[in-house]
Amino acid sequence: MALDGPAERRDEVLVAMGNGNGVAPPQPLRPAGRPAAATAPYLDRRLRLNPNAEHKPQDYSDVRGEYAPAVYSALERHLPPSLLDADRDVKLHFMRDILARYWPQGERNKVQRHKEYRQRILHLYKPLHEELYNMHPSAFFLPTFLEAVRSNSEESFRSIMTEPIPGVYSFAMLQPTFCEMLLEEVENFEKWVHAMKFKIMRPNTMNKYGAVLDDFGLEAMLNQFMEQFVAPISRVFYPEVGGGTLDSHHAFVVEYGKDRDVELGFHVDDSEVTLNVCLGKQFSGGELYFRGIRCENHVNSETQHEEMYDYTHIPGHAVLHRGRHRHGARAISSGLRINLLLWCRSSVFREMKKYQKDFPTWCGECQREKRGRQSQCVKATKMAFLRGAGGATI
Repeated sequence: MALDGPAERRDEVLVAMGNGNGVAPPQPLRPAGRPAAATAPYLDRRLRLNPNAEHKPQDYSDVRGEYAPAVYSALERHLPPSLLDADRDVKLHFMRDILARYWPQGERNKVQRHKEYRQRILHLYKPLHEELYNMHPSAFFLPTFLEAVRSNSEESFRSIMTEPIPGVYSFAMLQPTFCEMLLEEVENFEKWVHAMKFKIMRPNTMNKYGAVLDDFGLEAMLNQFMEQFVAPISRVFYPEVGGGTLDSHHAFVVEYGKDRDVELGFHVDDSEVTLNVCLGKQFSGGELYFRGIRCENHVNSETQHEEMYDYTHIPGHAVLHRGRHRHGARAISSGLRINLLLWCRSSVFREMKKYQKDFPTWCGECQREKRGRQSQCVKATKMAFLRGAGGATI
């Protein structure tokens, strides 16, 4: 069974660092209208194969366009030494040329089409509940959850959580009124899309039902949701997978029922940290099952008995886990279940993991392989000692 994380990667840009030997292409593309003088002196310069860990990238948070600011910050560490002290605009032009060279035109066209689709919706769609589109913590979250976040400590977080298996946390999170309003907003949007004869963008390639919340105006609120209420928890419990450097998200709802998706196959998420909150409604079945955390190299490896766990959804309750924690959803037997998913991502982590061969800090199979190597090393050391002792004279 292939576990290749089939969800569409809407926000991630995979940046190729040269052609295998760290050499940038001799003639990167230069968009029309860009001054040649800005990049011409650097056309034959080499990108660093390994990032310059000591270099502090400039701030690109004000840069708008096809790439997230964190992409430029990550790529700047790979610039040739002669460019590191150049003006920010020069570096920005150089990096844009590199990115344009390695991001296929088809992908750029796809992103542009989605951007136009979203802009058209934002221009025409009238929200049902305007109060959803701005963050109102006391109206959205339960007091116990808010207090834990305000305290911002491992002790306060654990006081509201259960951890049935390592790395999976469950806790009461959302107010019933927020869940109800969000359900009504999604239903209103879906009816509007149908009436307008739009083709709705589904959350990913596995779900045939549901909607992307960012597409109809909730992106800014949900970004605050991630930064202020998910990131503090992730910083404590998932630092090894970028939990402290979350900088983008993909937010959507999924729908399971008789006339909706019935189940979800075994997979991993395109995220570093996933928040999954049940919004309702009445249902039975549809449990979430977990089968161990794996890196790309071990995603198809066997599941150990201690890694097996089934989670039963409760409206308003969240389950938090690593995106690489293999999981699926069992078939729903009755009713309708709708869940809010927030895939939280870290550009920094994605860049850094390109230079690692194994991940024993979080991948279950990498951990077992490391323990096996350590055990073999101890055995070899003992054998060498015994052989030496056997030949010694007293």
